[in-house]
Parts: sequence; C-alpha cells; structure tokens
Amino acid sequence: MARDLKLGLQFGYWTAQPRSARSLIELAVAAEDAGFDSVWTGESWSSDAFSPLAAVAGATSRVRLCTGIAQIAARTPTAMAMHAMTLDGLSEGRAAVGIGVSGPQVVEGWYGRPFAQPLARTREYVGIVRDALRREVPVASPGPHYPLPYTGEGAIGLGKPLKMITHPLRADVPIYLGAEGPKNVALAFEIADGWVPLYWSPYRPDAYAVPADVDPGFEIAVNVSVVVDDDVANALWPIKATLGFYIGGMGAKTKNFHTELMARMGFEEEAHRIQDLFFEGKRDEAIMAVPDEFADEISLVGPKERIAERIEAWRDSPVTTLLVGGTSPDTMRFLADLTR
Repeated sequence: MARDLKLGLQFGYWTAQPRSARSLIELAVAAEDAGFDSVWTGESWSSDAFSPLAAVAGATSRVRLCTGIAQIAARTPTAMAMHAMTLDGLSEGRAAVGIGVSGPQVVEGWYGRPFAQPLARTREYVGIVRDALRREVPVASPGPHYPLPYTGEGAIGLGKPLKMITHPLRADVPIYLGAEGPKNVALAFEIADGWVPLYWSPYRPDAYAVPADVDPGFEIAVNVSVVVDDDVANALWPIKATLGFYIGGMGAKTKNFHTELMARMGFEEEAHRIQDLFFEGKRDEAIMAVPDEFADEISLVGPKERIAERIEAWRDSPVTTLLVGGTSPDTMRFLADLTR
C-alpha cells in the first residue's frame, strides 16, 4: 500500500566555504512555504550540526529542525542532551536529534576518541541522553564508555550525579540513528525513534532488513538527490561524483562502510572497483565507474514526468521522508505538489 511521503530540506555540512545565516534562513523559509516537513543538517569535520538549525529557528514556525547526522564522538551524551534541549526550546518544540558513530578515520583521527564497540557505545550514549532529557533523577551511568560520575585516571573524586538545570520543553525529543550495517540498523529499530539510511533503493527492498511490524510513528528519512533535467545522464553526473568520493575514499581501504553498503545492495564488484581506482589516484575513473543504474536507483532525476513516475516506487517503500539538498524554490514546490 502506498504511503504518504514527507519532505525534508537537507543543508548537509559546509564544504570549502562557510554559509551565511541569511542564505540558510532564505532556504528554510522557502522550504516551509512550499510545505516541507523538516530541515536537516550534517557534520563531518567542518560545520557542526546544531548551529545552522539554531540560526533558522527564529525565522521559521512549522518545519521540524533535525540533525542528520550529529556525530557522537564530537560531544559527550550529556552535551548532546544539552544541545537537544536548547534547540528544542529555541524552536518551541520542533527539534529532532539524528546521531551516528561516523567512521574510525573521523572518530580516531579528528576527535581523538576510540571507535571500538560502536554498537555498545551507541546504546549507552542514547540511554544517557534520554535520562538527561527526562530529568527524573540525577544522571548516573556505570559505563564503560561514558561513566558518570567519572572515577577513572585523573579523577579527583569530587564528581557527583547531576540533573539538567533547565526543565526541557519536551522530555521525549525524538532521537534518530544514522546506520548502515545490519546490526546497527537493527539497533535503530530497537532503541531509536527513527533511522537515517545513507543510500536506499526502493527497487531493492531486501537490501536492508526492515522489520515487518515497524511502529507507524517510526521515521525512515533518506537522502535523495533530485535533479530536474531532460538529460538523465547529465543529471546523474554530480550524483556519481559524490558516490565516487564516498565509496572510493570516505574511509580506509580495509574499512569503508559506504563501500560495504553498496556491495550489499548488489553492486559488490563495482564498489570494490571504484575503491581501487580511488586509491590509485584515478578519481575521475572512479567516478565514471559508478554504475548509472546504482546512481539512478537512489535518486530522482530526469524530466519532471520521469520523476513523477519514479517517485511512486518510494511511496510503496517503508521510507517516510525524502531528504532533498541543493534544490531551488521551484523544485521544492514541484516536489511538494508530487507528495501532497
């Protein structure tokens, strides 16, 4: 049975140059006026995920403000709870916090934190965030990843469990998990309010193990590139360029979650070919090696009539929200008309 689809505007993270609050506000207001449900941000090792949402909170009144994805290595779980509480208060109850572990290169190379046991670390992290927001008792945790109070090396023994000073506007700010591996995806359905996959093909329903009894309120929000262009091959080119970078080089040769995901989605030979070319320094060839079929399945590109036809496959999938980035107000209105 076909589902209604919600739309989210994806700011993502900053690349080479900063973006002004004025430009972000303009886009967020256009998305809200078009009927979009939400605005999303990301972070890598550039802009943080919360500041842009705070910048647009006062200029909007309806769209939900969601991080997708805030990295758990970037801040302690109590700091994440403080961010969630603050954004939710500033926006009068419109915040949602998407979090994820990122990868070992970023976690250990940028944040200087251990990557081991990501599932156990995530479970413990989410539990502390929820405890802090509920504010029922002073927050304490035995660890081992986030012990509160801290009593390890360097501690002076004066730490004590604390309650957040501010009473959160909502104690149940939604928490989503960004997850790619099968065990991490299962964890999202177990402990979170939603899941943010990296890639999704509505034509390959078995690529992810989605439970049959998913709660109707559970969010599945997927990043989908939308390019209106009469030339499909031309529209796929920037998508293939991004895929070539992520699958080829966004991770180590021996541990790249994006490469592993593409392989599980039925493109194993092509995924490893892209990675090999990227590590050989042949980046243009790596991009050209991205199959048009793969780029097309996870996107909505081409003439408007083709997009309108292909969006029906997304309606028939478990996906609840399409996260769209880099679109014009005209494209926003076109998508809103298709999903309305």
